[in-house]
Amino acid sequence: MCGRFALTATPDQTATFLGVDEIEPFPARYNIAPTQPVLMTLAGAPRDPGSNRSDRTAVLVRWGLIPAWVKDTRDFPLLLNARSESAAEKASFRAAMRHRRALVPASGFYEWRQTGGRKGQAYWIRPAHGGLVAFAGLMETYAEPGGSEMDTGAIMTTAANTDIAHIHDRMPVVIHPGDFSRWLDCRGQEPRDVADLLRPAEPGFFEAIPVSDLVNKVANTGPEIQERFVASSEGDAPQQKAAKPGRKKPGDDTDQMSLF
Repeated sequence: MCGRFALTATPDQTATFLGVDEIEPFPARYNIAPTQPVLMTLAGAPRDPGSNRSDRTAVLVRWGLIPAWVKDTRDFPLLLNARSESAAEKASFRAAMRHRRALVPASGFYEWRQTGGRKGQAYWIRPAHGGLVAFAGLMETYAEPGGSEMDTGAIMTTAANTDIAHIHDRMPVVIHPGDFSRWLDCRGQEPRDVADLLRPAEPGFFEAIPVSDLVNKVANTGPEIQERFVASSEGDAPQQKAAKPGRKKPGDDTDQMSLF
């Protein structure tokens, strides 16, 4: 699964990577967590053939997809991830898979090696070549009973490749730049036409860096959570002293952005 990730590139770098005209300013985000706003890119209405502007749009959505048919969100689980093997058939994702496929830009993601059923060593997993990566995403607009609407989304996952399998059995689906247009084209490409893109990243694409347990706490939002952790001896717990409560650090709270 993918339960935390980061986006630390500048808005201009992100816009260029995604092929959108511009993106509203945002801060570097080192510890993006469920229910927080995440950036997604979708294909918009076709542009005039003579226009040099992109037809892609960048939007903020709440991480945790809510299908349009849900009556009471209190009785519905938070859908952070969508299994790529079954998304096209699942009621929760079927409509989004057909009509609202998206790209989720990221600098990398975090995963934890399970030890005895408990969360153990944390890893910062980033592209070995550096730069940005795009995860396959799904978006759904949920209309609340009161009439307001909220854009929500999920990240698609697949079986882990050989670089990640020793940490976790799932990983986000990576869409490469050459496949962006095909993945986003929900008018001309049925889910079955893009099923070949829902595969593990090739071996060597990611590198996994052990980090401390600072990433476990959502309030820790600085670059120090990505620093390599080196245990002093075998079996040492991967722990560092967390920031003291009440001491606001750059990137806390408002820097994580808000949709509400």
